[in-house]
Amino acid sequence: MNKVILMGRLTRDPKVTYSQGENSIPVARFSLAVDRRMKRDPNGEDTQTADFINCVAFQKNAEFIEKYFKQGMRVLISGRIQTGSYTNRETGQKVYTTDVVVEEQEFADSKNVTVNDNNNFGNVQSSTHLEPTEAKEGFMKIPDGVEDDGLPFN
Repeated sequence: MNKVILMGRLTRDPKVTYSQGENSIPVARFSLAVDRRMKRDPNGEDTQTADFINCVAFQKNAEFIEKYFKQGMRVLISGRIQTGSYTNRETGQKVYTTDVVVEEQEFADSKNVTVNDNNNFGNVQSSTHLEPTEAKEGFMKIPDGVEDDGLPFN
């Protein structure tokens, strides 16, 4: 079984290209900074490290990623690992690649966190800016004087 599930932050805006040929398809490439579990360094202090994982998405997934994913966003993806190789034209050396091919993607933060804290990778704060007429759950309060029969639900 080849299944990968990652949650991390985009290190940069995704780069989208289109394949050549009659039926070109969109290809989105990006990398995720995925935190490792904390471990103690020789001084006894906890240290946080991250892995930077290259990801690639095709077709509808690539279009979605191009439209909605931005640098600093925390996202959740699932897919599979794909390895490959090519010969570097300049040096003639064989280069080995490892990518996660994205099959599904989701947002891991609320919209307010993403908008308000887009570039603060390590300092995410859940800040919800609701107007006084809105309840804390994110729903609008119904103003006084509105009759029940005018609402679009029972």
